[in-house]
Amino acid sequence: MVRETPESVPFDAHGIEPIPDRGRDCTPWEQFWIWSGANIAPINWVLGALGVTLGLSLVETLVVVALGNLVGCAVFGLCNVLGHRTGVNQMVLGRAPFGRRGAKVPGVIQGLLAMAWVGVNTWVVLDLMLAVLRQLGIEGGPWLRYLVAGVIMAVQLWLALYGFYAIRSFEKYTVPATVLVMVVMTVLALSRADLDWTSSTATSTPDKVTAVTQLLTAIGVGWGITWVPYSADYSRFVRRGASSRSVFLASALGMYLPTVWLAALGACLASAGGSGDPSAIVVSAFGTMALPVLLLIMHGPIATNILNLYSSSLAALSIGVKIARWKLTLFAGVVASVVLLVLMEADSFAHAFDNWMTSILVWISPWAAIVLIDYFVLRRGRLDVRSLYAESKSVNGRALLALGLGVVAAWSWQYGLTPLMQGPLATAMNNTDFSWLSGSVVAGGLYYLLARRAPRRSEVGASR
Repeated sequence: MVRETPESVPFDAHGIEPIPDRGRDCTPWEQFWIWSGANIAPINWVLGALGVTLGLSLVETLVVVALGNLVGCAVFGLCNVLGHRTGVNQMVLGRAPFGRRGAKVPGVIQGLLAMAWVGVNTWVVLDLMLAVLRQLGIEGGPWLRYLVAGVIMAVQLWLALYGFYAIRSFEKYTVPATVLVMVVMTVLALSRADLDWTSSTATSTPDKVTAVTQLLTAIGVGWGITWVPYSADYSRFVRRGASSRSVFLASALGMYLPTVWLAALGACLASAGGSGDPSAIVVSAFGTMALPVLLLIMHGPIATNILNLYSSSLAALSIGVKIARWKLTLFAGVVASVVLLVLMEADSFAHAFDNWMTSILVWISPWAAIVLIDYFVLRRGRLDVRSLYAESKSVNGRALLALGLGVVAAWSWQYGLTPLMQGPLATAMNNTDFSWLSGSVVAGGLYYLLARRAPRRSEVGASR
């Protein structure tokens, strides 16, 4: 087991070991603020704007986002329950179905994924800040773009070193104020917008079905599922006396409410202004009055990226990397900077974001299905936590086989915006995209059947 010293992680010495009771002083309400803060961010405006960009009407977009996130956030809430019951972070929990060595495969992917998300979120903040600066008459050319990007990245890296307790305090005391600002922004934006509720460019039934499934995958069901690999990293700090129901509701609602709220706002503004670019949406709605608002709204992406950097370091520790966490955080910042540079060169944010979301769901949805089936169905909510840390070279080939075939199934019914992301089943079925569903069903169902046929091993010392 990898253990860290206080010198490795300032103010929070917890690594991937189970959180002791004395360190579990977080409440479900504080979990609500953590996930709300991570999703009250400009990037979530793109959720709604993307629906309009894909050709759906405002009403259709709102319905798809609201219903789709019910499913995605419920799955996310279940994984938070798993972390609360065990006190273990998400990638170590993956050792239960995959084995000690087998869990390294998703662990590596998650570590890189979390780093890349920092670049994605930073891109949105960068674009917004540059747009506001242009409204104020400040033009600096490419040098200003890179300067602002460097400052934002440096602030995020500095904050990420402080660990969970700092993240919790930051969200607890800043999110309520951010919510009030968002209420004012919403009222101001909608009072100026001339909403078009029914117009859509996807007029034929096949085109509309394609757009609905793409929206479900990218930012409906898919949004909550993309957060699943992070969930237990934070719910493991919730006090033992809290009920599983309270943890589920706090985390699921903390994800659902801000996501749907901001997606609805983005859809409304996009339907009125005809733009899917987040900076264009904000500037057209708020003009120069957006400056004080954006300074506060920057809280969202920064808070989100702190979670990404923190979880990426836990993923690295989970696969056996024996490097101080602050060094892992700096490495994550380098990878995030590369992703940021790629996005800065993208022609269309909506297209780049859709490609990004659909690509990561190909592995997350089957992986999440296996983890949930293993814990809630096969183990019936009981897990020997000590076995997760036992030194071994175990690889559960059944789980990896199910994951691999699940990825193939997800890709087969994936319809992204590039030929590489357009699977044969998706194109044969009128360009629909049910990658999250096909991947989950195939991986989860196959793992259940294979695991049921495997020799049963008794578990002792199981904990709830």
